[in-house]
Amino acid sequence: MTIKLPPKEERLKLFGSVPPTVKTKPTTKSEMVDLQNQTNTFLFTLDEVGISNIKQPVIVNSSICPKQQTTVATFTLTSGIPSNKKGTNMSRFVEHLEEYRSRGFTVDFSNLHDFVRALAVRLNQKDARLQIEFPWFYERQGPATGLTGLNHAQAKIIINYDEEQGYKNEVSLTCGITTLCPCSKEISEYSAHNQRGYVTMNVQLSPNYNDELDWKKALLHAAESNASACIHPVLKRPDEKMVTEQAYENPRFVEDVVRLVAADLYELEWVDAFKVECKNEESIHLHDAIASLSIKKNS
Repeated sequence: MTIKLPPKEERLKLFGSVPPTVKTKPTTKSEMVDLQNQTNTFLFTLDEVGISNIKQPVIVNSSICPKQQTTVATFTLTSGIPSNKKGTNMSRFVEHLEEYRSRGFTVDFSNLHDFVRALAVRLNQKDARLQIEFPWFYERQGPATGLTGLNHAQAKIIINYDEEQGYKNEVSLTCGITTLCPCSKEISEYSAHNQRGYVTMNVQLSPNYNDELDWKKALLHAAESNASACIHPVLKRPDEKMVTEQAYENPRFVEDVVRLVAADLYELEWVDAFKVECKNEESIHLHDAIASLSIKKNS
């Protein structure tokens, strides 16, 4: 069967395309009206205005192999707006990000501080805020065979910059763990049910933090060392035996996990405040189990 198609121009018309109309508005930037930069009394000061859900490749340094990795990060970039200004220039956020991306965007605090301070200057504002989320990858070995694979945790960095107050740094890490139910172990004649849990740690960093400390590794250790067992990408039978026996020897409720993780975070000198959450995806219940606690040190 052969179909005779009309010319492409006729096909486009068939589906709604129309010829351009006569254009009367300016085409050069200097002659265009800039509505966003209008000044007047616009009722309220805005805490944040900007862009979100913009993805870019970034370079992440780690003290765990792979020690340098490229990953995809999701950015949120904002600043405040005073009540006498109508809006912000959204394109400047993207231009600023592109400028840093073009020379290799490394996710360390010295670079991020420079980025957010320069963003405030570019926007002609006294403050700016950066939020960046990315999967962080790390090697994990099977406990018996030593076979390696890649695990990943979800990392987040938030930097608030103020011209007068300086920088406020927050980080977050969400990682998977295994938990074995203490109640099931206690009441059952044999075996005990376990589940995959997710620990989220939101941490406010103190001014004495530096990149050599690697907050990612420290938070990962706080979560995994207090779980029943770790999650592994590669497990042969000798590994599986060791992991399941370890879980049986270290039963944990979600309540136990958050308290134990909190103790580790409390002992870190470069942590000022934190919140720990644990969610277990139950294996014999329809619901999830959750627990959380928040601590502000020296308060």
